[in-house]
Formats: sequence, structure tokens, C-alpha cells
Amino acid sequence: MAAPTRGLRWLTTSAGRTVLPTVAPAARPVPLYVRALPGSRRSAASGTAPLSATTGSPGQSIAIDQHPATSSADLTPLPGSSAQLAEISLSEGPGLASSVSHPQDWSTSFSGLSVEPFSAEIANVLLEPLDPEDIEIKPDGLLYLPEIKYRRILNQAFGPGGWGLAPRGETTVTTRTVSREYGLVCLGRLVSVARGEQEFFDPSGVSTATEGCKSNALMRCCKDLGIASELWDPRFIRAFKKANCAEVWAEHAMTKKKRKLWRRKDTRLDYPYSES
Repeated sequence: MAAPTRGLRWLTTSAGRTVLPTVAPAARPVPLYVRALPGSRRSAASGTAPLSATTGSPGQSIAIDQHPATSSADLTPLPGSSAQLAEISLSEGPGLASSVSHPQDWSTSFSGLSVEPFSAEIANVLLEPLDPEDIEIKPDGLLYLPEIKYRRILNQAFGPGGWGLAPRGETTVTTRTVSREYGLVCLGRLVSVARGEQEFFDPSGVSTATEGCKSNALMRCCKDLGIASELWDPRFIRAFKKANCAEVWAEHAMTKKKRKLWRRKDTRLDYPYSES
């Protein structure tokens, strides 16, 4: 049998020689070039990033134009890339990106303390004299403003959500008292720091005492804003008690013990005491 012609394959049968069909080789991958993003690895020869692409049909290929590499200034970052996110953050406004990525830790921060006074409109609300009808007196003669009225004054001055109490330490619980330090933050500025405390007489009352501790800290912080400052003025205290309060003898309903207690002139003593 003669040697087959180069490039052809022969098969000898009883009928003679038959030329086998030539099977086209699989398509060779064709380099595909894309514009390289900043920081990506590039080809040393052309400065482009090669990819491979083939067609699904054997023996056929597609020619893809090669694009030269471009500078990073000509490229548009894909959505979600770090460059685009940085651009969006900067466009939101000065200081916003830093405040979102680095929020204040009010447990230690003193940011905004005494930077500038509040507006005259806010100051007028904070420094407004108390209505005598709002002032209460404890049986031992101590004048006070109910804690809900401190919150109403703050809401009127700064708006709901414009102020808040930030814990500045862990809650300390002893056998009879709960205490914790809080910071009063108004319009993103620390205004005052104070430790609140509250007594309790049963372990089941710790949660209620914790809320009382928070309200006590709020009252003390509000002193620095001038809210209800009259209640720490000795002259005002004496004048108010003389005009609006009375000290009377009272008897305990269970023990029958008598003692002197204070009350407002327009109210009566609460149980278990009654005037004797």
C-alpha cells in the first residue's frame, strides 16, 4: 500500500481505498481584550487585560477587535465600585460621609460641648419661668418638677428627636440603689453629664428603679440648660412654700404615728397619711 498523501488519511477496504473525512479541529480561543480598570493586572506587552472567547460552532471563530488600554481618567467605574461610592459620599454634603462611617461614641465623647450658644428662640423656651401650678412638693418639703415636664420643655425647645440621653457607663446596682451616668445630647452636641440614682426596696423593682435613675439624671442635666433653675434658688423656695404650701400634722393609717408633713394648699395628703 502506497504511503498516504500528506494531510489525508486512507482506509483500505475490499472495494478499494477510501479517503476518510477530515474533522476540523476545535476552534482555538481568540484573545478578547477589555479596558483594564485602575489597579487591575495588565499584560506586560500591550498594557491590556486579555480574556478568551470562542463560538459554540466547531471550526468557526469570531474575530474580536483588540482595543488599546486607556487611562483611568477615560474609564467609568461600575456601579458599586469604591471610586463611585466615594464620589456619591462626597456629593451628599460636607461631613455626612464621615458622620455615617464614624458615628460619635457618646459614652466617651465630649463633642460640641460649649461650642456656641443655642439660638435666642431656644434659649427663651429653656429659661422661661415655671408656672406655679406645675411645681410639686414632697412630704419632706422638697420642691420638684415632675420629670415628664422636663421632657416637654426639651421637646418644645429642640423638637421631638432633637435631644436624647446617652448612657456613659454601666448601671451600678447595690442592695438598695441603682445609679448610672448619662449625657444629655441636644442637636448633636453634648450639653451636660450627670449621674442619676434611684432607691428600690425589692429586687423585682430594679427595672422600675432603672427608669427612675434615668429621669433623675435628666433632671440634673437640665440644670445646666437653666430649666427649672428656680427650684435651686433658696429665696424662691422660701417664698413659694410660704405662698403655696402648708406644713400639717399627719397620722399614718397603719402605725398611727404622727409627724409633720408638707403639702400644697390646694391638695390633700395621700394614703397612708391623713391630717390629724
